[in-house]
Amino acid sequence: MEAPAAIRLHSDDNVIVATRALAEGEDLGEVVTSEAVPSGHKVAVRPIGEGESVLKYGQVIGIASRRIEPGEHVHLKNLSMLDSEVAHHFAVDGGPTPLLPESERRGFQGYVRPNGLVGTRNYIGIVTSVNCSATVARAIAEHFRLNGFGNHTNVDGVVALTHGTGCAIPTNTEGYLYLRRVLAGYARNPNFAAILMIGLGCETNQISHMQKAFDLGDGPLLRAMTIQHMGGTRKTVAEGVAIINDMLPTVAAAKRTTVPLSGIKLALQCGGSDGYSGITANPALGHAADLLVRHGGTAVLSETPEIYGAEHLLTRRAATPRIAEKLMARIDWWRDYTSRNGAELNNNPSHGNKEGGLTTILEKSLGAVAKGGSMPLQEVYEYAEPIDHPGFVFMDTPGYDPVAVTGQVAGGCNLIVFTTGRGSVSGFKPAPCIKVATNSAMYEHMSEDMDINCGGIIDGSDTIAAAGERIFEKIIAIASGERTLSEGYNYGDNEFVPWQIGAVT
Repeated sequence: MEAPAAIRLHSDDNVIVATRALAEGEDLGEVVTSEAVPSGHKVAVRPIGEGESVLKYGQVIGIASRRIEPGEHVHLKNLSMLDSEVAHHFAVDGGPTPLLPESERRGFQGYVRPNGLVGTRNYIGIVTSVNCSATVARAIAEHFRLNGFGNHTNVDGVVALTHGTGCAIPTNTEGYLYLRRVLAGYARNPNFAAILMIGLGCETNQISHMQKAFDLGDGPLLRAMTIQHMGGTRKTVAEGVAIINDMLPTVAAAKRTTVPLSGIKLALQCGGSDGYSGITANPALGHAADLLVRHGGTAVLSETPEIYGAEHLLTRRAATPRIAEKLMARIDWWRDYTSRNGAELNNNPSHGNKEGGLTTILEKSLGAVAKGGSMPLQEVYEYAEPIDHPGFVFMDTPGYDPVAVTGQVAGGCNLIVFTTGRGSVSGFKPAPCIKVATNSAMYEHMSEDMDINCGGIIDGSDTIAAAGERIFEKIIAIASGERTLSEGYNYGDNEFVPWQIGAVT
């Protein structure tokens, strides 16, 4: 049976979505195209008057900037953004998470750390307090990349967590708080078996202050030093190599054991989205996230600017009104933040998103929220806060993927699933990143970087549930030690990007 040339996502919609490139004059059954329409883009199925709402997923994605005729391509030329003014209902569909009985819950093979947290990988991390110590940190990591770990085979690598800040930053600002939370969060992430902290010595972000504030005391597997105290860069590199060599026997001795899926904190991400993201890979990931949550795990949605216009779907799912209010408070913060910086929340989608068929942030947000599945929303976290509640939760982050993922990993996420329609390819050490393609054409073109294909949902050869089951099984396999494609290439050293916010003085 031939796949349909276009699909309707909801009975109330006044647009349908092309499943392939359409020529002018193609008969789609309910309408004939009046012009060529790219794959993944929208076609009007009835007249839409100027100022009338355009509906996709049964939700408003914008208003017609002029009259749109049936069969016309609906995109930038005739569809405009409007302010999000949907009604918000708190905790209507919330409540406790419907967990499976313990006897039915799955497990995985993970590294149980002394504090009880569970790692999916066994890395050593070098945390830099300031950009001034970045070169030294990278030199130490490069030593082990070139020379290896000798007989210590059970070590995934040494990761230098370098960044562009740490000094000339007021200590009473959000930016300073976020940076310290990120660095402390990475130091605690269970995918790191050991941590070496390196500073310059005279920076604003003092290592000793951070250790005290976040209870990061010195020990055999957490060491700290500064370049100025050591007497220069060469001596610091030599000492850093020696310290990590001392750590190696203990790190390599860690063994995977069978643990419950409650040990997984999964970062839900999408990037390089297209018109199929909200139709295929995102709802499939949502299905997988629901399965993980029902087995006791944690699924973490983020990117506040990319839920804007769809937040009402999450406030309904809040377990309590307090949680819904926390989410709306973050939306209000973003409205103020963008306003005082001369921007607005609807400055999305990106160029690539638009080429892929997404026109407004409302349309993008409705598709992005699908990653979050259907479980009750159990908590809302600010950027890089420790994630201490199981189930489906939300973290406030920007929409920029490296910054968002950095916040999630700092919060404790030990694995990432990243859906993409255009072909995002980042890795995010120390957390393995599973790439999920939204369409088969991109999957085949970039098959060396894509772990899973959800494109069959478009032509009917696959289903959201079946694809979600595959993602769920891949999550368990990767958490247990199977390598993602990006790990096979050793990618992921350059995506540590703490959110820089506020004045540099």
